[in-house]
Amino acid sequence: MRRRILLGIFTAALALTGSAKASFAEGKVLTVGTDVSFMPFEFSNNGKTQGFDIDLWTKIASDLGLKFKWQPMDFSGIIPALQTKNIDVAISGITITPARAQVIAFSEPYYASGLTAVVAKNDTAITSPADLAGKKIGVKTGTATVDWVKANVKNAQMVSFPNIDDALLALQAGRVDAVIHDTPNVVYYANTAGKGLVRVLTPPMESGEYYGIAFPQGSPLVPQINAELSKLSADGFYKATYIKWFGTPPTFEPK
Repeated sequence: MRRRILLGIFTAALALTGSAKASFAEGKVLTVGTDVSFMPFEFSNNGKTQGFDIDLWTKIASDLGLKFKWQPMDFSGIIPALQTKNIDVAISGITITPARAQVIAFSEPYYASGLTAVVAKNDTAITSPADLAGKKIGVKTGTATVDWVKANVKNAQMVSFPNIDDALLALQAGRVDAVIHDTPNVVYYANTAGKGLVRVLTPPMESGEYYGIAFPQGSPLVPQINAELSKLSADGFYKATYIKWFGTPPTFEPK
């Protein structure tokens, strides 16, 4: 069922772009929105923006001859900025959902994600996702996680944070009982800055979700980016970049 929904979303997105011009006006500098607090997809290190998404988009733009500038912003502002066309593109671990696809356009999926919970390492009261009912749960404002927790965790006391780093710091300080967020991000944190401090709950809360590169509706870039994603999968760039940031070969690649 999820696959049929996704296929419907992508078909609609392509229909919106089919009659548009093939490229932007020559010399236009695209504004690309991203939330630089989502390791290892995008983050700031000594003033330099880097990460999996950053490498992927930089390669796409280079291959297509697109000029661009990064626009760091809170995740909750990305969808509105695309709707008002204040930005031309967004790549920031954005989960493809039917609701979002009603107001913005998406590329084909480029990353298979899902949701996972992380708790303090010494917390013996929470040993599985079933134990999260009624607990104080940290989430990132404006993400698909918010709706998922409302629908799936009974009596959850949600505490929203502008970025996931703040939520994870609150977990360390004991101000929330758990943090639920995208699987690759919380697993990366648990294996790096949070090592020895937090514990990842298994199994994942939710799977079968996908990230897409996002655009204003009607953007002529969508079919070009879809073709480029397919090329980067075929020529090995996607796999090499995935291994660089995640340490293992991908189980999903763009088609």
